Amino acid sequence: MSHIRSAVVAVALAGLLVGCSPGEPAAAPELPARVCWGAFSGSEVAPFLPAGEKVTVSDGDFELNESMDSETCSVDVDGVTRFMVNATFREFERSIEWSSWDQRDPRPLDVGKKGIIWDVGAATYFVCEPSKSPSAPGKYITLYIAALGKVDSKKAQSAVPGLLEKFMAYAQRELKCPEG
Repeated sequence: MSHIRSAVVAVALAGLLVGCSPGEPAAAPELPARVCWGAFSGSEVAPFLPAGEKVTVSDGDFELNESMDSETCSVDVDGVTRFMVNATFREFERSIEWSSWDQRDPRPLDVGKKGIIWDVGAATYFVCEPSKSPSAPGKYITLYIAALGKVDSKKAQSAVPGLLEKFMAYAQRELKCPEG
């Protein structure tokens, strides 16, 4: 299996579309039906993307274990990343902390464990396999979603929690983790 696959979808320039006058903004690029390992529909991600000519979805096989501990999917418009999701395997729950997002003034979010949300993104984690003792490793999966660039933060704050829930359900299913 290929470790990296990319779906590339090109859309026509607004100036080439019938009935479009010069100076009108370009159309938002079309997305494949499913994006980011199939975790989301293209229509769920599309509102986070600006107008553009070409969209590229980059993801790899969704596998998290000791040797491959992080998976990222990015959706780029005209070569610039505009939407990103990440899942990371952690062996110890105590290693999970969100201080790197303190500057974004996050608020609690009731998704997963210790979920947080900020203007255009969110993070959480879930337990796949708990540690049997403080020194024994377990399997904890952190999840991150962010819209990048100029995004309506009210729209993002209302949509991101649902996307994070879908991402968590997807990861639990793919990694064969018990829910809860």
